[in-house]
Formats: sequence, C-alpha cells, structure tokens
Amino acid sequence: MQRDLLFLGEMIDAAERASDMASGITVEALQADRMRTESLLWNFTVLGEAATKLSSQVKERFPGIPWQLPTRLRNRIVHGYWSIDLDILHTTATEQLPAFAASLRQVLHTLTTEDQAPETATPVDAGNAADAPTDGTT
Repeated sequence: MQRDLLFLGEMIDAAERASDMASGITVEALQADRMRTESLLWNFTVLGEAATKLSSQVKERFPGIPWQLPTRLRNRIVHGYWSIDLDILHTTATEQLPAFAASLRQVLHTLTTEDQAPETATPVDAGNAADAPTDGTT
C-alpha cells in the first residue's frame, strides 16, 4: 500500500508541474523555450512511469481513472521523441491534467484515510488468550 501511495504522490506532482509549465504560455512560446519543453516532457514521462508501477488492485478499484493514458503518452515520448506534437502536449497539460490530478488526489485521499483507519478486527481478550488454540484449529 505504501508503494501505491508513493507513486500516486509522484503522479500528482508530475501532473501539476506539467500543467503549471504549460499554463499561460502559447504553444509557440513553449516551442521556443527548450528548457521548458524538455521539463514538460520529463514530467509527462514521470507521470507515465509512475502509472505503470501502481498495483493492479488500485487500478481495478478505481476503474474511472484512465490509468493507461499516461503510460501510452510516456511510451510515445520515450520511443517517438522525434515526432512529438507540442500542440497535443500543451492541450493535454492545460485542459486534461488539472482534472486528472484532482482525480488522483481523491484516490490518494481515499487510500490514505483507509490506511490510517484503526483495525476493525476484534482483538483477543487478554484474559482468554490462554484459552485460544495455538495450533491453527478453532
């Protein structure tokens, strides 16, 4: 569970950074700023890589989240970097990532809250612990 929480945090951070980098800037300005472009690409790559590391339990539990999209974009950036369309990256960063990050925050909150919840199992009464079988039988 801790591993999933870590990767969700990484995904949120990368999505928000990418969104911030593209916000308030035109595609042309983005294209002219190589450092910003490369940073945007890096954050999309981190977002996709972290998505691949999430457990299948988390992905199955929250089927409304398009978990495969960041991975696909990451693969496109890493394996087809020479033909990346900055218009698509800009649109994704400014129009889709804010909502995606908000959804990830909800998932993180749900999992964190559950992780911190007290155990619901009833502990064995200390007075009767000696009466409990120790060989696995009931």
